[in-house]
Amino acid sequence: MSEMSRYSPGTFCWVELGTTNAGAAKKFYSELLGWETEDSSVGEWIYTMLRRNGKDVGGLYQLNKEMLALGVPPHWMTYVAVASADETTKKAASLGGKVLKDPFDVMDVGRMSTLQDPTGATFSLWQPKKHSGAGITSEIGTVCWNELATTDTGVAGKFYTQLFGWRTKLQDVGPTKYMMFMNGEMPTGGMLQMTPEWGAIPPHWTIYFSVEHCDTSADVAKKLGGQVKVPPTDIPTVGRFAVIQDPQGAVFSIIKLLNPS
Repeated sequence: MSEMSRYSPGTFCWVELGTTNAGAAKKFYSELLGWETEDSSVGEWIYTMLRRNGKDVGGLYQLNKEMLALGVPPHWMTYVAVASADETTKKAASLGGKVLKDPFDVMDVGRMSTLQDPTGATFSLWQPKKHSGAGITSEIGTVCWNELATTDTGVAGKFYTQLFGWRTKLQDVGPTKYMMFMNGEMPTGGMLQMTPEWGAIPPHWTIYFSVEHCDTSADVAKKLGGQVKVPPTDIPTVGRFAVIQDPQGAVFSIIKLLNPS
């Protein structure tokens, strides 16, 4: 178990689901990943805290009419901790990134912005105040990895290393050329090159949730109305993973790690 009280800058710290049916999504993920949920109201906005064994693991909200009108689909968003959302947002723009949401305060819990890297993958920044991020990671039912699939690993690698001070490290995972993002001496995420076989799927960050049994969890997801987009597959020396689409359309991955950290 990895209980977290703070995140160093450049570390993935939070995940959040935007969905078209909050009630159905809560039921799906609670049954699949063993989450508890707690709703909070902020005016007309309802934000659901997702928890595992009483610890925060992520958030959930229903996409509003304005977001739907802009064509925002159901999606998982990943957040990176930063010392200053404003300064990092400006830096991202100077490096060729696109600012989708300018920095703004989320009450007294933190300050955030949403960005798109030069290849098109979207992510958010989190400057913590009262809320640092997930209270537990790398445990069954919690986030254990973030992975960038991109059409240009050279452009994306340069962007993220300059933005967050990460460095890259080539990882041997069989035939796939896989790049690790290192935050100091700690792996913080991964990157792989998209091939023509990916079709029209745009560059994106994928969130991995740790599960006890990949095949069993994939079967449960199907029974709950989800779709298995990539069937359970072994990653040499790493584990067994599958890609799932929830009933509303948001995509994520599950993985049974050979050596959980």
